[in-house]
Amino acid sequence: MKIASVRATPLNLPVTMGQGARAKSTSLSLCIVDVTLDDGRVGTGMTAITEEEVVASIVNDIASHALVGLDPLRHEQVWDKLYWLLTPRGQSGYASHAIAAIDLALWDLKGQILGQPVWRLLGGARPQVPVYATFGFAFYDRDELAAAAKSWVERGFQRLKMTVGHHGLQRRDEPRPLAEVIREDVKRIEAVRAAVGPDVQIYIDANCSLDYFHARALAQRIEEFDIAFFEEPVSQNDIPNMVKLRAQTRIPLAAGQNEGLASRFRDMLVAQAVDVVQPNACISGGYTQCLRIAGMAAAFNTQYANGGAWPHHNMHLHAGLANGSLVEYHSVAVEVCKQVFDGLPEPTQGMLALPEEPGLGFKPNRDRVAELAKRPGSRGVGKA
Repeated sequence: MKIASVRATPLNLPVTMGQGARAKSTSLSLCIVDVTLDDGRVGTGMTAITEEEVVASIVNDIASHALVGLDPLRHEQVWDKLYWLLTPRGQSGYASHAIAAIDLALWDLKGQILGQPVWRLLGGARPQVPVYATFGFAFYDRDELAAAAKSWVERGFQRLKMTVGHHGLQRRDEPRPLAEVIREDVKRIEAVRAAVGPDVQIYIDANCSLDYFHARALAQRIEEFDIAFFEEPVSQNDIPNMVKLRAQTRIPLAAGQNEGLASRFRDMLVAQAVDVVQPNACISGGYTQCLRIAGMAAAFNTQYANGGAWPHHNMHLHAGLANGSLVEYHSVAVEVCKQVFDGLPEPTQGMLALPEEPGLGFKPNRDRVAELAKRPGSRGVGKA
């Protein structure tokens, strides 16, 4: 039983959120990777929030040639080989995405070979996981945002996440003063809290779009709204700045969804920069590396959660591990995945039940993927 081929397919997919006059359209890219064995079995992984064309080229033109003939069950051997091939000096970046997608495909195969769902192979801690719904995007105005929040609560969600900062540093030359951005963010958060009441948990995510000065100003002005955590508050997940910010606010800080190296999480934990570490199985080197990060989080008694979307892959990690916790049910990302995969479970009252089928428990629809692959690439704008 050996790896016969590894093949990536880049996809840039349209998605529309809402209906009628409130409908908003965007696109999101992802890259799926198929690892095929010499007996015909296929495992599928994926990555996203990156340039899908670049990752596909890395997999198809470089990584695939190094993996043919290897044992698919020896995921540590494969992971180490990919690390030294793609990121030997700790560059991370696109390499981490490519490694993650391949690693997920190997775990999907491992489950199929051993007749077990991946979450059981990872430890089988629990058969369901709690989710928080990421619903509050910049394309909603204040009233639309409040209405959307109420709608998600009516669907049974008691944990909601909204974006803040809105690429403030990237767009500062429009001009778009950061002071105005965070002033509006305060009003948006206030509107959501008023819409959902005091018992719903609200999370916010700046997507690394603020500097320390404005992240601190925002955090201090919204403490009264009982924010569950502030995710990626500062540019580059700058550890010294997060340490300073954590000392200046009662709001818990979270980060890590786009980090590619386990050592970055070590540095966050040693510096006590965050209250929640958030590796993403589709980005942070797959299950193999996320297991290592989970072990560090447990040793530091720090919460371990999912950031960066793709709940149906990350749910296996958080159901498998004793210190697994929240999984992000990112509404746009979920709609994109529904175009690609069949058999995705739906949450009920804020919980996702894990499948019992071997492997990941869901598979790409090959006919749809073939059609979707004909669409033009994102050319750098597929990160929504």
